[in-house]
Amino acid sequence: MPKLVSIRTLVLTAAALSLALAVSIAPASAQDAFDLSVPQQGEEAAPPPDLECAAESLSGSGPGFMSSRDESEEAALEAWLEKAQKVYLEATWDLAQDANISCAVQGLYSKCFADGIPCKPKGDGEAATKSE
Repeated sequence: MPKLVSIRTLVLTAAALSLALAVSIAPASAQDAFDLSVPQQGEEAAPPPDLECAAESLSGSGPGFMSSRDESEEAALEAWLEKAQKVYLEATWDLAQDANISCAVQGLYSKCFADGIPCKPKGDGEAATKSE
């Protein structure tokens, strides 16, 4: 007499096969699946050919937590620009490579940080000397 298979066994078998199939077609890593535009570790994004960029990123932030996020972002940008113009007098936020603004929030207050590599158009002026 043939052995009857329970519905539970069929459901569990189907679930196991579905899981095995999903794992076999999944990408190698989460990095590959979500952010293909980021250079791989050890690679650096080249600056646009018409820009000359500093070797290191700079960071600027305002004096402390502020009640206005817009004012906090503006303070961070001003602090970054002050540092960047010591490297290149022509530096602007719009020319910065890998530019990013991030903010920490504490209740209704925020403190923002502007990070980026200062750049200038190639062939324009002399680089200002760093004063540390």
